[in-house]
Amino acid sequence: MNQIIERVISANWRASFPRTAATLALAAMLSACAIAPGFHMPVDSDEAAEGGDAAPHIDATAATPEIPVTELDLALVRRDVEQRKTNQDQQAKRLLGAPTAYTVGAGDVLQIVVWDHPEFAAALGSAQNQASAKASDPAAGFVVDQNGNLRFPYAGTLAVAGLRTDQIQQELTAALSTYLVKPQVTVRMASYRARQVYVDGQVRDPGALSLTDVPLSFYDAIARAGGFNENADQSDIMLVRGGDSYRIDLPQLLAQRLNPAKLYLREGDLLRVASRNDNIVYVMGEVSKPGSAAPRRDGRLTLADALSQVGSINSSTADTAQMFVIRQGDDTPRVYHLDSSSPVSMLVANEFELQPKDIVYVDGSGLVRFNRVLSLLMPLISTGLTAGVIAK
Repeated sequence: MNQIIERVISANWRASFPRTAATLALAAMLSACAIAPGFHMPVDSDEAAEGGDAAPHIDATAATPEIPVTELDLALVRRDVEQRKTNQDQQAKRLLGAPTAYTVGAGDVLQIVVWDHPEFAAALGSAQNQASAKASDPAAGFVVDQNGNLRFPYAGTLAVAGLRTDQIQQELTAALSTYLVKPQVTVRMASYRARQVYVDGQVRDPGALSLTDVPLSFYDAIARAGGFNENADQSDIMLVRGGDSYRIDLPQLLAQRLNPAKLYLREGDLLRVASRNDNIVYVMGEVSKPGSAAPRRDGRLTLADALSQVGSINSSTADTAQMFVIRQGDDTPRVYHLDSSSPVSMLVANEFELQPKDIVYVDGSGLVRFNRVLSLLMPLISTGLTAGVIAK
């Protein structure tokens, strides 16, 4: 009796196995569409509490909070451009201005002549000693010591740090008047060693530059450093001054008719020219060659530029209505969405400027995701059907 029951069950199982296998495979395939391999931007549109307007956002995950999605259009792009111009104007007002006169500091060397009194020349030393001096030695003259003091015969010790040469001349004349009748004194700079600025980064000859009585402008500093090299990002030049940092966008300054030659450097300033390779953006998803895109020499990189550098959108697999720009904000990331299904939308892409380390993502179409799931499940379906045939 038991053998008869086992044969009946076995026959029923063999008869129903193909249908069961096909049903399970179809169910797995449909459920797997939600977890298709590769990236997918999960944008939700909940109804807002008031007005019933859609509020697109990216749902919160274990790693990121909920992120609102901002639609890209020409009005938004132009508002961003105006905001950048306003910020640049405000910064330019703080940085551009008239130069300040050079003042003497520790290490400077002064040339001092007291006319009709050649005996003061002995204080400079003999000509033989000056001729045998090393290149690193200071020029002939009177060196201002580390305390900012100048020692001169009969005048004694004078505090000269922070004074101009004409002011030092007046101080010396007053001091020597005690011993000389109407002394005629001339004070000149023999060597500028007290005050320096520094130029670093993507220039041909980085290093320290001495400040002189001729004001050193932004253009002068770049020229004396050999000019920009081929990797320089002229829109990302950092000026560090007094513990504060200022980003100088040279093409933007020129576009706003602001003259960078009126930006004069001060003692201790640091100019650092960033590399274009440090300011790349990443282009991912359904594009011809996913990878990175670098800004042009003027530092400008638009969404259209980035897509062009990676071979444009893959028309066979991309959902052109789902293009996103992901940007790390100060507090939370920001996501911008552009419906690029119409070529007219490239006007927006050509105006929207990307920022360093932005991520451009082009989503795949639903059919592409379905095909990818199907390609993964086909081996399982084939195995189930083969098992069913063998079972018969």
